[in-house]
Amino acid sequence: MTPSRPDAPGTGAERPISRKNLLRAAVAAGAAAPLLATGTVALARETGSPGRPLAPTPSCDDGDDPTPDQMEGPYFKPNSPRRTDLVTPGAPGIPLTVSGYVFGRNCVPLPGVLLDFWQADDAGAYDMAGHTFRGHQFTDATGAFALRTIVPGLYPGRTRHIHVKAQAPGEPVLTTQLYFPGEPRNSTDALFDPALLMNVRTAGGGRQGTFDFVLDVEGDPTGPPTDPPTDPPSGSWAPGRPYAAGDRVTHGGAGYRCLQAHTSMTGWEPPGVPALWRRE
Repeated sequence: MTPSRPDAPGTGAERPISRKNLLRAAVAAGAAAPLLATGTVALARETGSPGRPLAPTPSCDDGDDPTPDQMEGPYFKPNSPRRTDLVTPGAPGIPLTVSGYVFGRNCVPLPGVLLDFWQADDAGAYDMAGHTFRGHQFTDATGAFALRTIVPGLYPGRTRHIHVKAQAPGEPVLTTQLYFPGEPRNSTDALFDPALLMNVRTAGGGRQGTFDFVLDVEGDPTGPPTDPPTDPPSGSWAPGRPYAAGDRVTHGGAGYRCLQAHTSMTGWEPPGVPALWRRE
C-alpha cells in the first residue's frame, strides 16, 4: 500500500478508507477485521450498509497497486547488518523513524519479509567502505516493521529518498525508493514517484514517517512462516542440495542467506557466488 495519494507532487492529501487501511487499523488495535462468510475481508462501506448483501471481495481492489519498483542506483551494497537502528552514536542529522506494514496483493499482512534499507548520511554521502546507514530487518508476525534513522541529506540531481529492497520468503525482490512530501526537489528529480511518498510529520525534535508496502504476492491468511524464516535442517552448505530463497547456511565459519532458489554444486559455494548467497 502506498500512503495517502498526493494531489500533486510534494503534497499528501488524505485518501478515503481502503481495505488495507481497515486491515492495518484492525491489526494495530489487536482486533479481527470483519469477515464475510467466504473468509475474505469486507470493505468498510459494505459493513456499513444494513440490509444489503455483502459481496465477496477476493482481491485488494481499493485503488492501490503493488508498490512501484525503482532503480537500485549505484550505491547498494550486499551483506548489510541485521538491525532496526541505522544511527551510529554522534552521527549528525534530524532523527527519523519509518514504520508501517507489508501486505500481499490480497491485503493479507506478510510476516518474515526481508527489508534491506540504505541511504545517504546528513551530508548526502553514502558509506561505500562500511555499512553506515545500511541495515536489514524482517517484518514481525503482524507484517509490521520499524526503522530508526535520520533524514537523508541531499546530493546533486536527487531529492531526499531512502532505498529499500523487500522480499517475501521465496518470492522475487522488490527494489524501490521512499520519498518525503514537500521537498522542493521532488518536482525536478526525474526518478521521483508520488506513489512512493511517505506520510511524514514532525514529532519533537525529529520526524515520523509511515509507509505500507504491497508486494505482488498472495498472502496466506492462515499464517505464513515465522519471522525470520527458519534455518534449514542441514545447517552447513553442501553440494547437490536444493536451496530455497531465504534459506540459511554456514560455510567457512560464516553465515549466509540464499538469494535465489537453486541446487548447489561445487564452485557455487558462498561467498563465491554473490548472486546466490549473501553474508549475514
